[in-house]
This record gives sequence, C-alpha cells and structure tokens, in this order.
Amino acid sequence: MTTGFTVAQLRAAATDAVRAPSLHNTQPWRFRLRDGGIEVAVDPRRRLPATDPTGWGTRIACGAALFNLRLALAVAATPATVRLRPYPADPDVVARLVPDLPRRPTPTEQSLHAAIDRRFSNRAPFWPDPVPADARWRLGEAARAEQCWLELLIGTSAVNAFAEIARSAHRVLERDPAYVAERTAWIRSEPSPDGVPAAAGGPQSEPQDLLPQRGFGGRNRAPGRDFEPEPLVAVLGSAGNTATDQIMAGQALQRVLLTATDAGLAVSMISQPIEVSGAREALRLSLGRFGTPQMVMRIGYGQPGAATPRRAVDEVLDLPVAAGVNDVGATEVAPPPAR
Repeated sequence: MTTGFTVAQLRAAATDAVRAPSLHNTQPWRFRLRDGGIEVAVDPRRRLPATDPTGWGTRIACGAALFNLRLALAVAATPATVRLRPYPADPDVVARLVPDLPRRPTPTEQSLHAAIDRRFSNRAPFWPDPVPADARWRLGEAARAEQCWLELLIGTSAVNAFAEIARSAHRVLERDPAYVAERTAWIRSEPSPDGVPAAAGGPQSEPQDLLPQRGFGGRNRAPGRDFEPEPLVAVLGSAGNTATDQIMAGQALQRVLLTATDAGLAVSMISQPIEVSGAREALRLSLGRFGTPQMVMRIGYGQPGAATPRRAVDEVLDLPVAAGVNDVGATEVAPPPAR
C-alpha cells in the first residue's frame, strides 16, 4: 500500500504544474515532499512588491499551479486529497497534497490535462467569430466546479462599462514609476526561462483600443489588425477575498483556461482592474454579484501562438536530503538553490 508520494511522482507532476500562468511570468512557486505529501509553496524571491503588494497575484498563480498538479496526479491514477494553507504559522505554504484512493482518471481530467501544454495567453487581436453558447456554458461550469463564479459580459453597454473601469485602473498603475520599472524588468529581449518575451507581449496599445494592454514591448500592429470591437469578457470571482479564496480562485482560473483551450478558444488576462482596489470594487458593484472579482479574461478565437518559457523543473523542487536513498517524502529537505 502506498504511504506517500515519491520524488519521481513529484517531479512528473511538477513538470505540468509549472505550465501555470503568473503575473509577468515570474513563476512564483516551489514544490517539495514532506512526510509523504507534496507541498506547494510561495517562492518569496519572486514576489512583485510594486505590482502585487498584497500577494494576491502570487496566490492566484500558485493556485493555478496547484490545479495542474492535481490534474497530473489524477491522470497518473494517483489522485490527491488537498488541504489549503495547512500551516497557520507558515502562510507561504499554499497547499498540501496527500495520496487519495487510487482510481482511473475521468474523461474530463484527461481532456484538461492534455490541454496544459497547449494553454498560453494570447495577447493578439482575436477573430470576430462569436463564442458559441455551449462553450460559454462549459466555462461557467468550470468555475463552479472549483467553488467560484464566472460572469460573462455580453453586449456593447456591459463591455463598454467594464472597459472604462479597466482603462481607469490602467492609468492609475501607469502613473506609478515603481510599477512601470518592475514590469520593464521582466520583459525579455533575449531567450530566458522566465519573464515575458517581447515577441509574446502583444502589439503596442493604440488610442482606438477598447481594452488596455500592458506595455511588454510588442510590435506595432499592421493596418487593419485592430482588436475585436465587442470581445467576450469574463470576470472570475470567489465568495470572499481571503488568502484561501484567492488560492481557490487560482485553481478555478486554471480550470477555466484549460477548458477554453480544450474548446479551441484563445484567452488573454486583464488584471489591471483587480490590481487597483477602487477599480475592483467598482467592477464588483457593476456586476451586482456577491463575492470578489479575482481575474478578468478576454476570450475568443485567435491565431495560434506559442507558450512562454518555463524554468527547469529541478529549479523549483526542494527535494529530501536523502532523495537518492529513499524517494519517499522526508521532513528534512534541501534548501533551495541560491540565485
């Protein structure tokens, strides 16, 4: 009978976990074995003090990585029971996973897992083709499966009202020199395992754009390549706004993103109205929903692109000191490598 996860299982699952999205592609997570369980923890060296002073974005990213980890273990027929924030004295530990009863993966788990390597943020203009009703329903069900909600903004008036909130938040952020400097520091013009490659940053913003774009050093658009005039905008929210709620929202976000990928949809994230507290409250009031908005997405059909790079898995693992002798989790772990 299996009493704990092994190093081999951790490494295999973490290979999928690191494909999760994160602000500026900082990849702010670490994975380790402890007493036979897998723990997901925040990497404090990869926080964004100007962009994410409360740690909201880090917890969203770690929640998304946690969902990928759950999927990877499930499709390997070694599903896990998850406890969020298991140690009150150590809030940087996001979750602890211990083996559940072995079972075959469900078709949904297999489909979502297959979408992990195909999921990426598409910051380019989308085609005008509408997202069909059945795909919209699947996206809402994905959020509900993770105890969150998804509000779709449909129609010119709803999208325009959101756009005004988003542009206002964007202006607030762009007036902060520390925010701009931090974003610039994560733009990559040369090959790198982290950060946002300039080629993947989307086109430069132009005055006629309805929704704001972060300045990641993208190219100017060719004539006639404007963004879609009435995009499908989706707001993901949770019941509350505690650290646990944010981790749950990160899992819901990744489930929605993988569901969209499985349906052949492209997605880009718009987090500016979440990063500015006044804009987030204005968005909440405009929706008339109970709970807290945690992420906004633009969804549609677009030109295929490519995923942004990721660090090698061994860079994000804290393995047991005696891993070469006993590959079942141990309490003592090796320290993370110096950077």
